[in-house]
Amino acid sequence: MVGMGHLEAQSGLAFGNPRRPLLLSVRSGASVSMPGMLDTVLDVGLCNTTISGFLRVSGNPHLVWDSYRRLIEGWADTVAGLDGAPFAAARQEALASAGVARVAELDFRALRALAQREQELYEAATDQQFPQSPIEQLEAAIAAVFRSWNGAKAAFYRQAHGIGPALGTAVTVQRMVFGNAGGTSGAGVGFTRNPATGSAELYLDYAPNAQGEDVVSGRVELAGGTAAESLPAGIRQELAQLAALLEHEFHDAQEFEFTVENGILFVLQTRDAKRTALAALKIAVDFAESGLSTAAQARERVAKLEPAALESVELAGAACEEALATGISAGIGVASGVAVCDPARAIERARAGETVILVRDDIATGDIAALEVSAGLLAVRGARTAHAAVVARQLGKACIVGCAGLEIDAGQRAMRFGSRRLVEGDMLTLDAATGRVYAGTLPIVRRPPVDLLDRLAKLKD
Repeated sequence: MVGMGHLEAQSGLAFGNPRRPLLLSVRSGASVSMPGMLDTVLDVGLCNTTISGFLRVSGNPHLVWDSYRRLIEGWADTVAGLDGAPFAAARQEALASAGVARVAELDFRALRALAQREQELYEAATDQQFPQSPIEQLEAAIAAVFRSWNGAKAAFYRQAHGIGPALGTAVTVQRMVFGNAGGTSGAGVGFTRNPATGSAELYLDYAPNAQGEDVVSGRVELAGGTAAESLPAGIRQELAQLAALLEHEFHDAQEFEFTVENGILFVLQTRDAKRTALAALKIAVDFAESGLSTAAQARERVAKLEPAALESVELAGAACEEALATGISAGIGVASGVAVCDPARAIERARAGETVILVRDDIATGDIAALEVSAGLLAVRGARTAHAAVVARQLGKACIVGCAGLEIDAGQRAMRFGSRRLVEGDMLTLDAATGRVYAGTLPIVRRPPVDLLDRLAKLKD
């Protein structure tokens, strides 16, 4: 394979080599961006025979065993389609045994035992050993990414956004870089402009000592909120320079994924940034005024936006109300509705004419059908740049993530905000601009973007 030869020549590693193994990421490459709707498989090529070589090359046993357990878990879900509950239970058992809260805090011995336990779970579920041939892993991972084009969430997204099923996807195979290599490593997602407001500022989420899936999956709460402040100053400067370069190259705001491995920045991919309608208007006007695009392009980009979607929605007099909790703002706008903890019930109640707030532990793209019919989304975990949050903003939904003060009891269909207990069907109000959550329904005010519309009208070809 010509491509593989290029990767090997550039890296000085060899795919499947037991002494200097090249490990790969396999991700989708559709011509139309569908955030989180298609699958990705990371750490491909790691197996019992390449483990020692990876340890020799990296000198980092924590990285090696963390990467192996990640491959097994991701493979079980994405390629084999197994129930994730036994693997999640194994992780929880490992955490409880070690007395720590996060997998990143496990030492390499605990991670090695976890990887071995997960191989046993895989064999019990499939009656087969976890795949030990790197080339067979690669072929199966590529097939899984192609297959995800016809998955339920991808099909729903295409139908909702008018994307034809015949378009298909490419598959991109890249050399792995490891954000989980230690304290000077991490993974993140950045927007060259604020995708909620359109402001000309870097909008970053970063997870130290993590792989990209930790950020975009919506299953992980980032330490310290967005955790972008933990990025070294030099990396932040590089990202600012990158943002300017990407906007100059693509003439539009971009969303990009990046990894920092041992203090070195790697950019994995970029695409046109999904954004709110208001952000789309501001970005279009700002780009045209600065010469990054033409006036005609600006008008074309906002031509299909509904006037109501451009209005900013704010709480009227919320200062006198006591918030139930505060999470991380992942959008703008205000939404009030009945709180529902289950996606299927959210769809049922929305179809019955109720306005729904979807309340979840994680913010996941698998909930796309429920998110489409809900007015807002509130999640205990997740990041602003998780794929589901990106989709929520694009749909104009009020969205709050990382709401650590919320506990959900799915069995009782109840939720607790500190000492306050609510049940499914109670009213909630989300102020996505501030991240605050309120009980009941609060009054709102709508403001049209008069200044931006006036600037748009004054643009000259």
